Amino acid sequence: MSDAPTFPPLLAGEPVTGRDDPFDRACALAALGCDGGTVVYNVQADRLRAALVVAPEVPLEDAMTMQVVCGIGFQNALGALAPPEVAVHLTWDGEIRVNGAACGRIAVAGPPTAADAVPDWMVVGLDVVLIQTRSDPGETPNVTALFEEGCADVGAVALLESWARHSLLWINRWEEDGNAPLHAEWRGIVQGIGDPVTRGGLSGRFLGVDDRFGMLIRDDTTTHLVPMSTLLETRP
Repeated sequence: MSDAPTFPPLLAGEPVTGRDDPFDRACALAALGCDGGTVVYNVQADRLRAALVVAPEVPLEDAMTMQVVCGIGFQNALGALAPPEVAVHLTWDGEIRVNGAACGRIAVAGPPTAADAVPDWMVVGLDVVLIQTRSDPGETPNVTALFEEGCADVGAVALLESWARHSLLWINRWEEDGNAPLHAEWRGIVQGIGDPVTRGGLSGRFLGVDDRFGMLIRDDTTTHLVPMSTLLETRP
C-alpha cells in the first residue's frame, strides 16, 4: 500500500500489516473500549479487509441493521468506482456478489447479547477479494475477484475510503429516517428472494424480510422468521 487512506472526520483509521486480520483486531480493541468510528484495515495486493467499530445505542436486533447499512455502503462505493456494466449485489447473510459470483462478505461481531439488550460493542467487517490466487480459477466459477470482473482500475485504498464514506452516510440516514430508506435501497440489490433456502433448520422459499430485516421463509404450511441477530459472530 503506497498511500494511507483518508477517512471522514468522524472516523479514525488504524492499519494492521502482514496477514493480521483487522476484523479480529477491531473486536479486541472494541472489547477494550476503543472509540466507535475506529476503522482497522489491511490492504494487500490480492485482498482488502477492513472493520468498523460501532457503539450501539439500540438493542441487538436493531443494531444488526449495521450489516445492511455497511453492505449498502459497499455496493454504493464499488458502484461509483467500477465500470457501469459491473453488477454488485448482496445476499441476506452478507455475501458480496459481483456479476453473480461471490467476491467477499460483510460480517458482524459482538459479545454474546440478548436480542432485546444493547450490545456493549459491535464490529462490522469487510473482506473483498481483489485478485484470485488459485492456480485454476476456472474450477470455482461461482467465486471471483474484482480484477476478473473488470475492476482492475479500482484502487483498493480508494475503495476503502469510498466504503467508509458511503457507510457513514447511510448510518447518518438510518439514525435520522429509520429503516425505510434502507429497505428501499436494499430491495434493489439483494439476491435470492424467491429462491429455495435453508437457514437455522428451516427450509422453504425466501419471501423477503420483516421491518428489521429478519429473513422470512415460507414452507408448505407457514411463514417462519429468522432474525438478523442469528448472524452475529459472538466474541468474548
